[in-house]
Amino acid sequence: MNFLSIQSWVAYGHVGNASAMFPIQRLGHEAWGIHTVQFSNHTGYGAWRGQVFDAALIRELVGGMEELNVLPRCDGVISGYMGAADIGEAILDTAARVKAANADSHYCCDPVIGDVGRGIFVRPGIPEFMRDKAVPAADLITPNQFELDYLSGRGSSTLAEAVASCDAVHARGPRVILVTSLHTEDTPADSIDLLASGPDGRFRVRTPKLDVSVNGAGDAIAALFFVHWKTTHSAAEALAKAASSAYGLLARTAAAGSREILTVAAQDEFVSPSRVFTPEKL
Repeated sequence: MNFLSIQSWVAYGHVGNASAMFPIQRLGHEAWGIHTVQFSNHTGYGAWRGQVFDAALIRELVGGMEELNVLPRCDGVISGYMGAADIGEAILDTAARVKAANADSHYCCDPVIGDVGRGIFVRPGIPEFMRDKAVPAADLITPNQFELDYLSGRGSSTLAEAVASCDAVHARGPRVILVTSLHTEDTPADSIDLLASGPDGRFRVRTPKLDVSVNGAGDAIAALFFVHWKTTHSAAEALAKAASSAYGLLARTAAAGSREILTVAAQDEFVSPSRVFTPEKL
């Protein structure tokens, strides 16, 4: 299959497309990358150099692909951090153009807004754009717990509340939701839950919590989940495979004490995870 990934790019490290594209390729698929920025490194270092691209460039690049008549062969579009609403509009336009060319394609949106403990960290207007435009246009979304709460306008302190929040977001459009990090009242302190909700039901995977803090893990798991869902159309199977690979990747990263996720060194985890987690049907 062929996936178009529209995200940021860094020369050093692994975030955005530098985190999402390689797992797609390692699983045997083509990853077509359009970069929204070109930075020396991710902004978590506190200093970086580079350039933010504008929406016109995204539209120009997609137009070039359209002229090559390759959009009918695009099986899915995935997006992550959107630096401005006009870039978001260009991404949604791209997803629509791909769907017009290939009715079997899907759009996966990682609605980057903020995180628990940090709150909203994107520019003003982006949270509303995600909630009101990007999420309704998406077939799949991969929010974290904070983003699920924002998008649903509800809380998720219990598992029942998290499921109800997913239902509220489903009503806005997305068929499939992956909550990439969930901690409810019944989640042990040494664990983290992942929750998937789709037409085949609701499923939870619980993994040990790792002592690691790196950027780009969410970009990788969103790409992994999307690819596995496209190949299986099963939220349960996609959850199990993506969670197992992400855990293995982060475990290897933690063991190495690396500030960057070991996307290349731990690449076998994408194909044959060292630890396999079984989803629990809720």
